[in-house]
Formats: sequence, structure tokens, C-alpha cells
Amino acid sequence: MESKGITTVIRPSAAAEVLAVFLKLGLTSFGGPVAHIGYFRREFVERRRWLDDEAFTDLVGLCQFLPGPASSQVGFSIGLLRAGWLGALAAWCGFTLPSVFLLLAFAVIAPSLGGPVGTGLIHGLKLVAVAVVAQAVWDMARRLCPDYRRAAIALASLAMLSVLTTVYAQLLVIALGALFGLLLCQPDRTAQAASRQAHAEEFRVSRVTGAMALALFCVLLFGLPLLAADTGRAIQVFDAFYRSGALVFGGGHVVLPLLQQQTLATGWVTPNDFLAGYGAAQAVPGPLFTFAGFLGWMLAGAPNHWAGAALATLGIFLPGFLLVVAALPYWQALRARSSMVALLSGVNAAVVGLLAAALYSPVWTSAILSQLDFAIATVCFFLLVRWKIPPLAVVVVCALAGIAQGLLH
Repeated sequence: MESKGITTVIRPSAAAEVLAVFLKLGLTSFGGPVAHIGYFRREFVERRRWLDDEAFTDLVGLCQFLPGPASSQVGFSIGLLRAGWLGALAAWCGFTLPSVFLLLAFAVIAPSLGGPVGTGLIHGLKLVAVAVVAQAVWDMARRLCPDYRRAAIALASLAMLSVLTTVYAQLLVIALGALFGLLLCQPDRTAQAASRQAHAEEFRVSRVTGAMALALFCVLLFGLPLLAADTGRAIQVFDAFYRSGALVFGGGHVVLPLLQQQTLATGWVTPNDFLAGYGAAQAVPGPLFTFAGFLGWMLAGAPNHWAGAALATLGIFLPGFLLVVAALPYWQALRARSSMVALLSGVNAAVVGLLAAALYSPVWTSAILSQLDFAIATVCFFLLVRWKIPPLAVVVVCALAGIAQGLLH
């Protein structure tokens, strides 16, 4: 079956082919969501020609518009379009599970990392988190706050998060960002019309399927908190990670403050474990959302390690996939609405402020304990931003610096 811009070939071996390709990408795709999109384009547009450039660009635009892990949503959609639902599952498993298992291996050995070397290594990974989150704030501010109006929304969001103590502060900030986006960030209609003409094809997912996916998303989002209040810990864990995945606008790093609220504020995970795992997540290929698997393993109390990791991983990825399936049949009409573009502009600006608040607490306050720590984190920030050093190299630099500090002390 072929449509303009998309070649869909569903045959018995197609899902196996999808799994093999995405497994290779899952083992080699370092560098975060933006880099992942580049890997996908080279593999599926230039090399394999599963999609043309226009269709791929439209698919990326859809996944960046929705909450969730954009690169994983793009991969999931390519698998769906190539080999049906089995292909979508194969794409997710191949791209995600290598990173999950690497982080679980780190979770297993992390408690035994005692002594000056182990303590220094953990501290070095915390410094990685400072540099990487600071880079994310810098890049997102430049990309998502290009004018005074969106910069003002971001600053107002940061100020609100600095003074509000309610557990609903992040939801309130996102909602207000959407409101001010509608009021202040209406797009240029000429440019929007040109964009609609450039990408006119439709994705072949039925509206019935899309409606069912949206209904399931809403049922889980609003029903799980009610169910979790009267049931065991497993439902509470799944609910916490599901809500985190459902509210992530603006890229993988934005999940950090949401996971902080769900795991640190509840006492499920210690600050040391949280930041060490986040630092380790920078050193492995694949999507940053697999950090949830590490947190699920490290949860205090029930469920057990494997169950916690499975619930956390499934919970954080599921809402993004449900939303992309729900939106595929309606994407062309949705992206044509000026009000939706304005709303998303305000939300994206608000999440810049949200991530900036997370940079201070818990990232900065838990990692920067001396002037030397500040110097190391600053150097690594400039290595990332100005010299474009791969994140893996920065992980090595910070790890060695942390070990050196541990040995000296």
C-alpha cells in the first residue's frame, strides 16, 4: 500500500525488518532527541526511502506538537506505517530496550559504588546533569522564546515556580502558558498557509482508531489517580509515571521536573540516586525517557525491582504513543488552526521556565557543592554549547573529575 510521501509495506517479515533497524539505532543513537531525528532521517529517508522528506518533516512536526518523547514517537509512527501495530511495537522495543537495560545494569551496581572512587563517580554524574540541563535550558530558550512575548511567559513561569509550593504548580504554569499563548502568540497567517501547502499528505490511521486512542488516554489520565487512591503501590507507580509522560512538552529534558515531583517529593527515590541516574542516562544511547526505568528499579519498597522498572517504563511512554495515534488522522486539520499554534507556543515558552526552575532545584543545589564543582560544570557547559562536544565525552570528563575529587578528599 502506497500513498503520497509514505510507502507502507506490510508483510510477515516487515516487523522483523523494523526491529532489526531500530535495534541498531537503539544501540548507536547518542546525543538526545534532536540527534535522534537526524539518525532517523538518514536511515529512513535517505538510505531506505521508507518515507520522503516532506512526509518525514510532517511526522516530526506532529510529534513535536504533542506531549511525549518526540524521537520515540517518530520511531513508533514509522514502525506503525511500515509494518502495522506489530511494527510499531518492534520499533519501540528496538529503540528503547537497549537504553533501559543499560540503565538497569547501572542501577544494580550503583549501591555498591562506595569508597572515594564510587562516591566521586556518582558526584561526577551529578555534575553531568548540571551541564546537560543548563544546555537544554539555553537551547530551548533560544528556539522556543525568540521574541519578547514568549520570553516574558518563560520568565513569569520561572517566577511562579519559585514561589508556589502546591503540588499542582507545574500544571498551573502549563495551563497559564497555554492561556497567554492564545492571547499573545497568534502566528503569521501567510507563513502558516504556505506551510500547509508544503505538506498536504495524510497519514493512514483511521479516525475510529484515533478516537479510541484518545479515549484511552483520557480514561487513564483521569481515572488512574482515582484508582490509585484505593489500590496498591503498583497502580500508584504506573499512575505517577503515566502523568509525567502525559505532560511533557518541549523535549526529553522537560521530564526531569515532572519526575522530580513524582519520585523525590514522595520520597520514593533519594536525591543522590535521582541525579546519579539522570547523569548515567546521558551516557547511554536511545531516548532519555528510559531514565524512568532506572527510577522504577530504585523505588523504595514495593513493587520489586523488575516490576517497578517495567511499570515506570511502560507508564511514561504509553501516553505519548496514544496521543500520536489519536492525532495522526486529524493532524492536517489541527495544524491549520491558528489557535492551536498559538496555544502550543505559550506552552513551550512555559516549559522553558519550568526546566529552568528544575536546573536550580534539585540539579544545581544537589551537585554544586564547591567552587571547583562550579568550574567543572561551567567548563562542561561550554564544551557542549560552544564546542559541540558529544554528551558521552562530557560524561567521561565529569566522571573522571568526580573520581579525582573523591581520591583527593
